[in-house]
Amino acid sequence: MWLLAGVIFWLAGWALNVWLAKQPKTRFTRLAVPVIFGVTLIAIWECVVQGFNINAVLLPPPSMIAARFATSTSILWEDFVQTVIKGALSGYVIGCGAAFLTAIVIDRFPFLQRGLLPVGNFVAALPIIGMAPILVMWFGFDWQSKAAVVVVMVFFPMLVNTVQGLQATDHMQRDLMRTYAASYPQTLVKLRLPAAMPFIFNGLKISTTLALIGAIVAEFFGSPIKGMGFRISTEVGRLALDMVWAEIVVAAIVGSAFYGGVALLEKSLTFWHPSQRG
Repeated sequence: MWLLAGVIFWLAGWALNVWLAKQPKTRFTRLAVPVIFGVTLIAIWECVVQGFNINAVLLPPPSMIAARFATSTSILWEDFVQTVIKGALSGYVIGCGAAFLTAIVIDRFPFLQRGLLPVGNFVAALPIIGMAPILVMWFGFDWQSKAAVVVVMVFFPMLVNTVQGLQATDHMQRDLMRTYAASYPQTLVKLRLPAAMPFIFNGLKISTTLALIGAIVAEFFGSPIKGMGFRISTEVGRLALDMVWAEIVVAAIVGSAFYGGVALLEKSLTFWHPSQRG
């Protein structure tokens, strides 16, 4: 019965998405296709788990995860504040802000680019599994160490993108600014930063996912008795996989919303760029 229902859900979702894909592209169709696809996957997941009677320790059904989510909102909120607001968001703001300012200094003094960027590439290649316990020992077990891990993870991707963006203007454009007797700050504000905005937002969007991953992973190496990483590691040890999946759902929602917010900000500030037209 459950398997038959899963097949029906799959065929219905497939047919509906095929029909919507043939319709004129509107905001509704662009939103409806991924929503229907996601709902279909959840329904098939539920039917497969129930149909094959899979143990909840291995793979809990979405209904069990939803029930655990509904009964654990206070715990999930506490973990959200600890991991996302205190750890990921603070590290994101500090890391991206410091990288932006450093990129401007590098652009002003080119010798720093030859000396600092190779070091940055080396640090960016270091595994987070190796850096996280060191930073936890340095900054303690509270959110400050998680923010430090996030700063290390987002700093150099943001730095490289911003430096590349500041070099996006060509010599003719910069020569034109010099003929107008524009100073470096004027050229930076009126020409180079606007041209670099797509690159800057690319770094910001990459950093949104890195920030959340860094904060969660860092909590595996030491945390107070709250936080998404702490909760996942603890509940896995207790075989409470429904709570683990509830935390994963929160992380997925937060990560998507974080990325989407930055993308909307990019669209409103870089509406003139060809990538944002049409």
